[in-house]
Amino acid sequence: MATITQHKSLVTTEWAAEHLNDTTIRFVEVDVNTRSYDSGHIPGAAGWNWKTELQDQLRRTIASKEDFEALLSRSGIKNDTTIILYGDNNNWFAAWAYWLLKYYGHEDVRILDGGRIKWEDENRELTTEIPAFEPTEYKIGEINKKYRAFRDDVAETLGSDSHGLVDVRSPDEFTGKILAPPGLDELSQRAGHIPGARNIPWSKAVNEDGTFKSFSELRTLYEGEGITPGKEIISYCRIGERSAHSWFVLNELLEYPNVRNYDGSWTEWGNLIEAPIER
Repeated sequence: MATITQHKSLVTTEWAAEHLNDTTIRFVEVDVNTRSYDSGHIPGAAGWNWKTELQDQLRRTIASKEDFEALLSRSGIKNDTTIILYGDNNNWFAAWAYWLLKYYGHEDVRILDGGRIKWEDENRELTTEIPAFEPTEYKIGEINKKYRAFRDDVAETLGSDSHGLVDVRSPDEFTGKILAPPGLDELSQRAGHIPGARNIPWSKAVNEDGTFKSFSELRTLYEGEGITPGKEIISYCRIGERSAHSWFVLNELLEYPNVRNYDGSWTEWGNLIEAPIER
């Protein structure tokens, strides 16, 4: 099975197992199912709740600079700590946490290739013990605003040959057959997709064991849909988490020079008055 594990933004399960006691490293689990961490996690790993810690609790936006600093501080993370992220569902929300860390300027962050599913399949150590961390005073410096897109940025791309919009949702969401996957309650008023977007579901970037596909496979996947390095790329989904996974593939693994994640995504666009929609 071809993978891209040797990339600098990824670590293998073997590497992770060898570095569990490295004090310069902090493992962090971020799951779709926020109860997974309590059922067993990598020893020494912190657990971040995407619902309560990675987004603002009043406004619809990402965690503020101050709240994110507080989260990193109570997780015992310093500005030079190596952060290894992993999670369930093929690192879905781990990739969103990665995008947030890069947006807020943390340099050394990587994803455990294969995530929680691969760690479990290999019968590696899990614990229910919640680690205690010595608090730090993490400070965010420069924010990488180039990694985030807003609705006006998306509107400016419509009809442009120099831009590429990537809708990473399922084909049924893209065509407007459904508003969202079953059981999800943050919805738009209208179904469909942003005009000109290419439908490249996020899940196509991973193998059955949760690892990322090879460089050549990933390049073929995107370039085959006209998403090439020379374009300004914006990825989106429903609320920005699946598109962060595709942002990671495009920006980090394929190293496209201009990739942004539109975290407002379809929940925002599908609710905008008079916003153009295709089905």
